[in-house]
Amino acid sequence: MMTLDKVYHANYVLKDVVRKTDIIHSSTLSELSGCEVYLKTENLQITGSFKVRGAYYKISQLSDEEKSHGVVACSAGNHAQGVALASKKFGIRSVICMPDGAPISKVEATKSYGAEVVLVPGVYDDAHNYSEKLRKEKGYTFIHPFDDEDVIAGQATIGLEIIDQLKDVDAIIVPVGGGGLISGVAFAVKSLNPAIKVYGVQAAGAPSMIKSLEDGKVETLGSVSTIADGIAVKEPGEHTFALCKKYVDGVVSVTDDQVSAAILALIEKQKMIAEGAGAVALAAVMFGKIPGIKGKKAVCLISGGNIDVTILSRVINRGLLMSGRKATMTVELLDKPGQLVAVSAIIAGCGGNVIGVLHERANEGSDVNGCYLRLTIETRDFAHIKEIEDALRSHGFKLI
Repeated sequence: MMTLDKVYHANYVLKDVVRKTDIIHSSTLSELSGCEVYLKTENLQITGSFKVRGAYYKISQLSDEEKSHGVVACSAGNHAQGVALASKKFGIRSVICMPDGAPISKVEATKSYGAEVVLVPGVYDDAHNYSEKLRKEKGYTFIHPFDDEDVIAGQATIGLEIIDQLKDVDAIIVPVGGGGLISGVAFAVKSLNPAIKVYGVQAAGAPSMIKSLEDGKVETLGSVSTIADGIAVKEPGEHTFALCKKYVDGVVSVTDDQVSAAILALIEKQKMIAEGAGAVALAAVMFGKIPGIKGKKAVCLISGGNIDVTILSRVINRGLLMSGRKATMTVELLDKPGQLVAVSAIIAGCGGNVIGVLHERANEGSDVNGCYLRLTIETRDFAHIKEIEDALRSHGFKLI
């Protein structure tokens, strides 16, 4: 049974190990979202993620015999780093099974803490199955990333911190993969103040907890696909499902495009880096997914910042498109001198900035003297895009 005593004990064990991360109020994100947005910055935690809390507390509670066997864990990256760091501090061996698609930065960071990394073809659940195989074969102690009461108690310390830092908080919005984080936060918060709402957010491409809660039992998805690799979990845990069912007020989903927009908003408005899983809570608030928080104080839990820099540019590009900061237009022209100049002048007059041009001859069915001009333009927002389109049409240009 999960108890508040266990959560407070975890808080005591972790007090000299992890950071008590700040809660930051964002006036700009509040204006975007229609509520008072506060960010719980676990992306600035040691190892770059909240996961170190649960991993460290779990390993601290192992017996000497269990420690002597070494530990094995499975992770998309953040739990791996938490287990590796905790194992290093306790002087025990750690073997981490990671999906072979895990970001290179997370793999290298895990190795840097002294862990042995085994890359497993597939997603998180495949890595989990292989880690179970190693546990049976080698006698390692398994450190589950979410479905373990000690791990959940470690994550629950975030709930204690939020209540202490923002005593009049109305709602807390939490990323959900396997459910360890939200189970801990919801248990701690609801046990101390049942009036505070706790909502979960999953990626639309990995809605395992949503489906399980809808069906009233733990469900396994056939596949998952999302840029939020930290919450790409096919099946939630038994413990986490039960705790979510009892303590969580609702779980919603966000698309990858919405997550990209949230990552971009954090970079631009807060000068803060979040990975996909870390930005889903803000995405849900920005795109109006959370009920009843208009004008209320809402804490978005930014759970991690370990985004692979090689995909960051792609995510930013998606975020620009989603927020109307970038647009592509195709203009049908007559292939004669001065057309490109005229189009450019109209866009410049509206304050747009052309950053890409592709000129190609028209295909069959079009005017024999026709051509297409494909433009990529930097814009302010969707209203600005419409202004440019309207200006082009008013000057007789045809948009495709």
